[in-house]
Amino acid sequence: MDRTGIFGAAEADGIVRCDACPVLCRIRPGRAGACSRYANADGRLVRTDPLVLLERTVEAGAPTVPFLDAAEEWSGEVFVTAIGAGTTYPDYKPAPFIVSTPQAGVDTVTVVTEGIFSYCGLKVKLDTDRHLGAECAPVLHEGEQIGHVTTAEYGSQMLSLGGVRHLTGGSKREGNVTCAAMLALCRKEAIEVQVQGGARLVLRSGAAPIVNGVPEQRMRVGCGSAAIGIFAQQFQGQVDEVVVLDDHITGVLTEHQAGKCLSMRPSGLRVRGRRSTPGRYFQVAHPGTGWGGTDVTDPLSVIESFDPRLAWPGMRVLMTSTTGEDALFFTLDDALRPVPLPLPDAVARTVARIGENCEPALCTVVFMAGAGGSLRAGVTENPILLTRAVQAGEVRVTMGGAPCYLWPGGGITIMADVARMPDNAFGSVPTPALVAPIEFTLRAELYAALGGHLEHAIPLATLLERHGAESERAPWIAPNPWPDAPG
Repeated sequence: MDRTGIFGAAEADGIVRCDACPVLCRIRPGRAGACSRYANADGRLVRTDPLVLLERTVEAGAPTVPFLDAAEEWSGEVFVTAIGAGTTYPDYKPAPFIVSTPQAGVDTVTVVTEGIFSYCGLKVKLDTDRHLGAECAPVLHEGEQIGHVTTAEYGSQMLSLGGVRHLTGGSKREGNVTCAAMLALCRKEAIEVQVQGGARLVLRSGAAPIVNGVPEQRMRVGCGSAAIGIFAQQFQGQVDEVVVLDDHITGVLTEHQAGKCLSMRPSGLRVRGRRSTPGRYFQVAHPGTGWGGTDVTDPLSVIESFDPRLAWPGMRVLMTSTTGEDALFFTLDDALRPVPLPLPDAVARTVARIGENCEPALCTVVFMAGAGGSLRAGVTENPILLTRAVQAGEVRVTMGGAPCYLWPGGGITIMADVARMPDNAFGSVPTPALVAPIEFTLRAELYAALGGHLEHAIPLATLLERHGAESERAPWIAPNPWPDAPG
């Protein structure tokens, strides 16, 4: 896309100096800069990627925004993303596009720019019980630390990758490797990482995580105690005792409150570990990649004893994991020793029900950044007013049209799921830093009150006339909400 007159200064021999980032590349004719996002076309600095426009048809009866398509008249709605818009570093200039659009009878303004984010990172959620590594263990890519394992959440392992300390606080190679890994994940590509002292992982947004070469299948239905509570009634009458093995909280049915409420007979089965409340045990085994996120491969090893005063010959016991992927059924012989047997059909159906209630394993990549810095000056001449309006919920912040979660507290700290953004929405510069689209949508009257660059605003129809032919059209991504201006 030709961005002549916005960036670049001509030098001798047809060289153009690009000022879209701090690197300040001197680009020869016919060549591109270090980021491959800007090039020299006959002495003019041009943008190599197209401006991405997202469009949707309007439901019958809804107000429409007419605009001129490159080929024909079309009635619908268009959102101008910042993808391909370019940057205005160091943002003493207005944002690349400031677009005025009437929406539902309200005059709105959308300001778009590709921000250069040195202060950014990724939160990676892996839906698996498998133990990936110790909390705070370094995560390595190509031999460099790019992040660490952080606190596990319910049924998921979590990684924190990137951040300014890895991008700029270490060696040059660490910064470059970190930036390249983050860029690949943000572009929905796969990378391989090694948790120090732990698992080897393949990560990709929207795909199942691969742990030590094995794709994960399920996210657990809940901890062992939760699984006991959920399925207690279905177990009753089919088995006399159930142990749901889990790294965090292992459940034992007849001790559990669910078993008490069902008046189940105490079984006398005692598992190893630290008892929390009745039927709930901590530290039954060490974390690992076996049953229920533990290191257990032989479930009988977690049974400490059978109380002969309570247990009885013929007692039916089911041991299973929180995903139902592992299960063992046995009865007790006359000496109260386990005798493994095939799962009875009714028991197998309940174990299958556990699996049915598990969601598919998924790797989710969330981009997190601080939209402070100078990019705000491309929106308004008094950046603190923009910050306060965003914090007050008066400005809709999106990234490639995807909704952003705004963190409470100071600044504009946002998170967005890269899976909900268009493909190839991210770039990088060799400082190193990621380049990501960011859009601010607000009412026109508020934009004027914030000291916005209204003199540089153009109607949507004008933008489409000037850039429609060279832009890239893509359908609106469901289920993203349409980014109208907040009331």
